[in-house]
Amino acid sequence: MRETAAAQVADLIEADLGPGARGYFTTRGPRARLVPDRGDTDSAARGADDDGDQDGVYCGWNLALHVGDDPQRVRGHRRRLEELLGLERGEHLAWMNQVHSSTVAAARTESVPTADALVLDTRMPGAPAGCCVLVADCVPLLLAHRDGIVTAAVHAGRRGMLDGVVPATIDALRRAGAVPGDLWAAVGPSICGSCYEVPDHMRTLSAQREPACASRTSWGTPGLDVAAGVIAQLERAGVGHISAGGWCTYEDPRFYSFRREGTTGRLAGVVLPR
Repeated sequence: MRETAAAQVADLIEADLGPGARGYFTTRGPRARLVPDRGDTDSAARGADDDGDQDGVYCGWNLALHVGDDPQRVRGHRRRLEELLGLERGEHLAWMNQVHSSTVAAARTESVPTADALVLDTRMPGAPAGCCVLVADCVPLLLAHRDGIVTAAVHAGRRGMLDGVVPATIDALRRAGAVPGDLWAAVGPSICGSCYEVPDHMRTLSAQREPACASRTSWGTPGLDVAAGVIAQLERAGVGHISAGGWCTYEDPRFYSFRREGTTGRLAGVVLPR
C-alpha cells in the first residue's frame, strides 16, 4: 500500500492491485478528522458542508445509503468519488446490499444485488467502470487479475470471513478465467485484533473454523483478527500478491468505526480495471 500525493489530496489511499487495475480506500476526509463540538458554532459550521453533516454523526465523506444519512448528500459523495477517479459521463461504479454472507454477485450499474462480493468482468456488455465495498470495521478486500479483465470487491466481516466469502470470490474469479497466482489482493482498513473484543466462546468457535483469526485485545481479553483470517485464506487459495496496510479503523480517526461510534458512516474500497 502507498499514499501518493495525489491520493492524499483526494482523501484516497491507493492500493497496489498490479498492472491491470487501480484500487483505493476512502477516508472521512481532512475536514472530518474530529467530530464537531455541538457547542462550537464555528466548528459545527465547518462540519455542515458537502463532506459532513452538522450534528457530526455522519461527519465526513460517508458513502453508505443504509445508515440513516441524508440520501441526497450520500449520492453527492458518490458522484464526487466518481469524479475524483476520473470517470467520464455515463461511467458509474457498482455497489451492493451487504448482509454478512458468502454470496458473490456480478457487478452491474443497473441493479444493486444483495451480496457480499462483486465480481466485475470487463467482457460483459454494459460492465460498470468499477465496483465498491462499504465498511466501518469489517475488512474491505479488493482483488484484480494481472490483465484487469476480472476484478472484485469483497465485504469480509466476521461472519462472512468464517462462512467463506473470500474463497467463494476467488472461485468465481477462477471460473471467469483468472489464475490465483496472477491475482493481486489489497486488504484495507478494518478493526485490528488488538481492539476487536469478543466473548471467549465466540473466539473459540471462530478459531475452530479459521485458526488465524484468534487474537487477544491489548487489554488482555479474547479477540478476533478478521484481517488475519482473510490473509490466511488468500494464502491458502494461492493468491500471488497480497498487501495489507495495517490500519485500524477503531484507533484511527480518519476512518469510520461502528465499534467506536455506533451510528456512523461507511468508507469504501474501490477497484477499477485499467
